Amino acid sequence: MTASPTDGFALIKPGQTYLGKQGIVYGAGASKETVGAEKICMNVMPMPPGAVAKAHYHKDIETIAYMLEGECAVYYGDHLEKRVLVAQGEQCFCDANIPHAPRNESGKPCTWIVVHSSGSDQDGIVLLPELDKELAERLAKV
Repeated sequence: MTASPTDGFALIKPGQTYLGKQGIVYGAGASKETVGAEKICMNVMPMPPGAVAKAHYHKDIETIAYMLEGECAVYYGDHLEKRVLVAQGEQCFCDANIPHAPRNESGKPCTWIVVHSSGSDQDGIVLLPELDKELAERLAKV
């Protein structure tokens, strides 16, 4: 990853990736890991057809996501009981501590731009495997 900028400015070139705790391979953007950011980060989250992020929430961290390309379902709520379809050009806000799990059910690739109110999108992640199981069981009945 890129080192912290010495003059307060840094350029992040494409091509760096990492596997997030959520089970998705991200395109590294400006973050604690790449430039030493402390209060905000932005990364690219490509999701091939059928990709599913693990159910999780970000402890005390807000998230804004912009759908750059394609569309994707996001399940959210205490039991992932709510579903919203996010289409190209739309943004969504997820308050801190709200369980969520994006699932690319569209059959086509999608790409998100994701911003968190922390230096790293991996800060404060709490995985919720019981919700993954609950959602999978509920979707299998449909």
